[in-house]
Amino acid sequence: MKKILFPLLSLGVLAACNTTSSSGSTVELLNVSYDPTRELYTDVDDAFIAYWEEETGETIKINASHGGSGSQARSVLDGLDADVVTLALAYDIDVLQERELLDSDWQSQFDDNSSPYTSTINFLVRKGNPKDIQDWDDLIREDVEVVTPNPKTSGGARWNYLAAWGFAEEAYGSEEEAQAFVSDIYKNVVALDSGARGATTSFVERNIGDVLLAWENEAILAANELGEDEFDIVTPSISILTEPPVAIVDKVVDRKGTRDVAEAYLEFLYTDEGQRLIAEHHYRPRNEEILSEYSDSFPELELFTIDEKFGSWQEAQEKHFADGGIFDTIYQP
Repeated sequence: MKKILFPLLSLGVLAACNTTSSSGSTVELLNVSYDPTRELYTDVDDAFIAYWEEETGETIKINASHGGSGSQARSVLDGLDADVVTLALAYDIDVLQERELLDSDWQSQFDDNSSPYTSTINFLVRKGNPKDIQDWDDLIREDVEVVTPNPKTSGGARWNYLAAWGFAEEAYGSEEEAQAFVSDIYKNVVALDSGARGATTSFVERNIGDVLLAWENEAILAANELGEDEFDIVTPSISILTEPPVAIVDKVVDRKGTRDVAEAYLEFLYTDEGQRLIAEHHYRPRNEEILSEYSDSFPELELFTIDEKFGSWQEAQEKHFADGGIFDTIYQP
């Protein structure tokens, strides 16, 4: 049995803080990302370092910091010297733009609204699915215990919540019914970790709960890491299309003189090599040909977007997750 990685936010931040300066011919970048991308960026960084050295002769070092997406955005606001941010949702980068760390057009600087891949939310259950969990309706049953991270700190958790809300609106037809449905799900939550990787650890290693609401890539990773005999993945009838974005932190790269390499680093995600690495780590690549090469890994399901159901991330955040929003009224720890 392989061991799943524990959250390393504090160590990652500490390492990053010690290594963000440039020295000699070595250029250093800091990528501040969300929890489940640790393995993806380990491989992307190695590939980009080799690519950049071959193209320019320059040696670079890429440092990484991972944690809950909302917490990571606040760390950058508090001074974490990120050259690039690769967070779970656009709202967390909009927060940085509001503090003028980024240009206002950050989401148009790269293709596909600066989201080089997509994903969705599904369920990880115990092997054999002993509670017979098939769709969102099963999460409100009295005999089902749910694990999901906290929407106040985790981008993945906000996707989970909105996926459930979107299902309920489709199934029951009104916002009131959707709120009641999501409230019932949170009554069954037995672990509310600060980030997606922490929630995975609670479910797979601490053996808490019957079902983990998870990024598709995180569920596949957990199932692969721990073997086919311990977990199954359940794909619900409908879920949300998640579009994690990337952005350059303009104030930081201009001060450090790292804009060229930071831009090339994020553009590398859109190359064929970058898109294949994305697919190999179970994220859905934007390149349709490469996506089709990995189609066996990505079951088809009905997906809705944040704009279709909630208007925009700004609207969803204000209504559901801001202080005094709907989440505060339905979840009482």
